[in-house]
Amino acid sequence: MVAVDAVGHLIDDDGMAIASHVALSLLMTIFPFIIFVAALAGFLGDLALAQQVANIIFDIWPEQVAGPIAAQVHDVLTGATPSLLTVSAVVAIFLASNGIEAVRTALNRAYRCSETRSVFFRRGQSLVFVVIGAAASLIIAFLGVLGPTAFAYLAQHFPELLPYEEIYSVLRAIVTTVLMIVVLVAAHLWLPQSRPPASQLWPGLAATLALWFVAGKVFAFYLGKFANYAATYAGLASVVTAIFFLYLIALIMILGAEFNAALSRLRDGRLR
Repeated sequence: MVAVDAVGHLIDDDGMAIASHVALSLLMTIFPFIIFVAALAGFLGDLALAQQVANIIFDIWPEQVAGPIAAQVHDVLTGATPSLLTVSAVVAIFLASNGIEAVRTALNRAYRCSETRSVFFRRGQSLVFVVIGAAASLIIAFLGVLGPTAFAYLAQHFPELLPYEEIYSVLRAIVTTVLMIVVLVAAHLWLPQSRPPASQLWPGLAATLALWFVAGKVFAFYLGKFANYAATYAGLASVVTAIFFLYLIALIMILGAEFNAALSRLRDGRLR
């Protein structure tokens, strides 16, 4: 009954339409975010870290979706000078915050709350999310670059470590997954005006992560076996594919919030 109630409220709350808004906002956020990360990395003296951040972001996407977008991101990073990236960063960080605002709107609608906080507070919070996300991404990227170097150094002195080199790729996947979980938890905790207590958020978060994993596998299989977007959308195929994938991700995230809200109604005896 909880699942039925969550889906019912997802439809009543125009969740499918909001998911489209979130998907388009997230797609438009990717490039500004990477530009800002590149400017920050250039300030730190290592522009190549921005490419590592892009790799981390696209690691959790199906290869058929990530490939074309990652190639465009690579062109942006290799074709721009550090000074140009720095100038663009101010605009980029503002544009990237629009994606945060879209997620806030979706969560507020799911948790049945209206915003009373100042627009300046909300926009400032979104900017803080972008800056912290960029800094955290750079730290993880730096550790990702440092990891193989440190392993190679240790392997020179301890050759018995060489058979365990494959573990690095597993650790990279774990780090990417942890980063995704942290971002999801932070969004549910701090973006909406109100929400259930933090201790009651885990069912929706767990459902979101599980459905994201399943959706990624199913969507990759669908693209590989059945879909032929190039025949329908020509040069827009990669963009349409990315929007469709992000739409599924956004819809599942909203459904997770609706699931938490349905559980809260169940506890209060208001489940329909």
